[in-house]
Amino acid sequence: MNSPATATSISALTWGDAVGTRHPVCDAECRIVSLVPSLTELLCELGLSAQLVGRTRYCIHPRATLKTIAAVGGTKDVSLEKVRALKPTHVVVNIDENLRETATALAEFVPQVIVTHPSQPEDNLALYELFGGIFNRGEAAKSLSTRYLAKLQEVRARSPRVRRRVLYLIWRAPWMSVARETYIAQTLAEFNLLTEPAQAASRYPEVRLEDYRGQVDYVLLSSEPYPFRARHLAEVQAALPGAHVQLIDGEMTSWYGARALPALDYLDDFTRALQLA
Repeated sequence: MNSPATATSISALTWGDAVGTRHPVCDAECRIVSLVPSLTELLCELGLSAQLVGRTRYCIHPRATLKTIAAVGGTKDVSLEKVRALKPTHVVVNIDENLRETATALAEFVPQVIVTHPSQPEDNLALYELFGGIFNRGEAAKSLSTRYLAKLQEVRARSPRVRRRVLYLIWRAPWMSVARETYIAQTLAEFNLLTEPAQAASRYPEVRLEDYRGQVDYVLLSSEPYPFRARHLAEVQAALPGAHVQLIDGEMTSWYGARALPALDYLDDFTRALQLA
């Protein structure tokens, strides 16, 4: 996959995704397979659950709705045969979450492969517009955009003024963090939580905890993709005795789409509690 482009419409008939591919409005019955958990939730939020025919096993929200939707593997081990059997008109993928080879293979038999790549909170607005435009859910998308922008401006107005340094961990053995250009880091930056490392060779770099001794104020252990739990706090605290170590809900930092709206309230409350700890 290539670098992202802004999801804006050239006309009322086509909409550009993150790699610049133009997609027409689906004016007939759409059959959608979503390979991105947060975008599966967004599709349902926009009233498209009846058109959703496939998902990954990690697509878990909304739970009741997705129980009857066929699973086609994980985000990185998609079964092309299962997708083909569902005869989708559209498949939704993401640059970070899905493999380039998967998207390329899907394009051989799926009419519309929609590539997404939100990298900062405000990219949710373009995402809502893209899905609203392609799937003829403009009013629902506009409503979501209006509410999201209002909430984003609200939390920005009361964001903490003091910038804190954060090591955000997404994996163990090896320890892995996030680069500053990722959606996670940019979302945390809205609350003046500046992630380390400052520079990284990859978007999700391996790190050594000892390198951050005395260098960070907080260490945040995400609930996903690695399922950090309370038992891991002591291990990290021993390696970084001067930092405050805290669990954090990974869905609220990494899920764009519909969940990005309640995530702003969650992170607002989380940050305030963190500052008092």
